[in-house]
Parts: sequence; C-alpha cells; structure tokens
Amino acid sequence: MKFLLKIGFGLLIIGISIFSILYFVHYSKGVRAGKLVKFSNKGVLFKTWEGEISQGVSESQVFVFSVEDGEEQVIKDLNTFQGRFVKLHYFERYKTLFWLGDTKYFITKVEEEQN
Repeated sequence: MKFLLKIGFGLLIIGISIFSILYFVHYSKGVRAGKLVKFSNKGVLFKTWEGEISQGVSESQVFVFSVEDGEEQVIKDLNTFQGRFVKLHYFERYKTLFWLGDTKYFITKVEEEQN
C-alpha cells in the first residue's frame, strides 16, 4: 500500500511539474507587426480570444495569435485597432493549452503603428 502511495505521489509531482513548465515557461518572446485582419471571441465550452495579422500579400505571411482573458487592455486595444496596422508584443508557449487559446502565441501588449 505504501508503495502505491509513493508511486501516486511521484506521478502527481511529475504531472504538476509538466503543467507548470507548459504554463509558466516561455519558449520565445518577440514583436510582430502587420495589419489586424481578424479578432474574435470564439468557442463552445471554452471561449477564447483569437486573431490574426497580415504581414504581407500571401496567405503564408499571416500571424495567428491568442489573448488570455485577463488581458483586458489588450482585448480592448485589439477591438479598437481592427483593420489598422499594429505592433504585437507576444510570448510563445511550448504547447497549446486548449482552455487558453488555439495557438501557442499570446499577446501581452498592442501598439498602433503609424504609417
């Protein structure tokens, strides 16, 4: 019985460690700029904020991103800057977490680009 408790506790610690790494450790950080072409709140069970900017003329130059619910100023700015050129500050997670968004890229700050 003690052996099973130790294995269960060990698996719990491993699970918490993996989740913590996926949630708190950022794979990369950066800035992307382009025209904000889409921003919406979507989902059935888990509503997430998703958007995309166009960085050029072809479909391959589209940057798709997510925004966490707690980033109220970012959500407000993205709704305001729809159709304009923006600069997005983001971080990338190692994996997608379905309850946070459809992508690994999460926006932390938005600036309107002056052309």
